[in-house]
Parts: sequence; C-alpha cells; structure tokens
Amino acid sequence: MSFKAVLFDFDGVLVDTEWAIYDAWHRTFLAHDHPLPLEIYTRCIGSDFDTWSPKTHLEELTGRSFDWHELDLKRQEEIVRDLAGEGPMPGAVALLESLIARGIPRAVVSSSSHHWVDGWLDRLGMMHLFDTVVCRGDAPRIKPAPDLFLEGARRLGFAPEECLVIEDSLNGVKAARAAGCPVWAVPNRVTACLDFSLADAVLPSLEAVGGAMMC
Repeated sequence: MSFKAVLFDFDGVLVDTEWAIYDAWHRTFLAHDHPLPLEIYTRCIGSDFDTWSPKTHLEELTGRSFDWHELDLKRQEEIVRDLAGEGPMPGAVALLESLIARGIPRAVVSSSSHHWVDGWLDRLGMMHLFDTVVCRGDAPRIKPAPDLFLEGARRLGFAPEECLVIEDSLNGVKAARAAGCPVWAVPNRVTACLDFSLADAVLPSLEAVGGAMMC
C-alpha cells in the first residue's frame, strides 16, 4: 500500500487505556447486579455516548436512575489509579521514529478531548513525535463521522486517500472509510471481539504495522 502520511487513533492504539476504562464501567455494572459484555460495550469505543450509552443501558437494565456525577467521579478515580505507570503500546515509539526517519508526516486523530490526549502525550514525552493532534472539538463531528480524519489530512497537507489510518475500533474504521482513507485495524484486548472486515488489513500489533510498512 502506498501512503504519504499516517493518522493514528490514540486510545487503544498508542496507549492501552481502553481496558482500564472498560474495567471501571464493568465494575459499575456488577455493583448493580448486571454484567457488561465486551461485545455490547464496544459500541461506544472510538466514539461517544451518543453512539451508545452505558449509562442509558444500565438504567434500562435496572429500571432506575443514578447520580451519575458521583459515579463518574468514582469511576474516573479508578481509571487514573489503574493507568498509573502505563506506557506506550509496544512498538509505538519505534514505529513513529521510523516514520520520522523516512520523512512521513504523522498525526493523532482521536474522538477524545485534547485534555486527555495531550496530557498523555506530554506525560509520556511523545508529543514531539507528531506533526499535529486532532481531537474532539477540532471538527464538527467525531467518529464514526469522517470529520476528524478529514481535518487530520487537511492539516498534514494531503488528500485523505494518501493518509493511512491506524485504528483499534469499528467506529474508527467506519470513520476512516467514510473519509476515503485506507485503514489498518490493530485490535486490542477490548476490541478483539469486533469484525474488522471493513479494514484493508488487520494486524496484531504496532510492531507488525512497522513490519508491514517496510514491505
């Protein structure tokens, strides 16, 4: 595959944040006597609760309403605790440095906030590895709409079809497809249950992505 730039999703691609977030939600559900299967939860991965809401789902299951402000604070504390010491995904830094050496521009394109994504990139010393970071609020709609990827391609100065997308979620793959970008899926332990037949390739890791790019 020929490409001139690479657009990376953030959560679950560059840092393994997805599991801690899912695990905290699962504990919330179990505390109210209901499981939260991955195949249901993954409906919101890569997007937001407008696509599918665990809050609405739990209230429908229990027939109750909840003080979500309190539960959200508790869940966020658990996520921060569980992610303490988390580093980049295996192969992430080597892949980015390889792209830099080859003169290939790179962007993060995420449905998450700049506060979340920029905070992680700063803490991990990875911000300098990207030419731009595109997040929620930088385009009218988030994934599965194509807007964020179109904005990422525009900032890098390339047509969407020249930008390879690396994604871990079905919402992200759909967004890349809608934008006209080629897309490789790299599932993680949260999204491995999904059908990625829409992707141009499915690879097991960023290390494998690096190898495939050299072919």
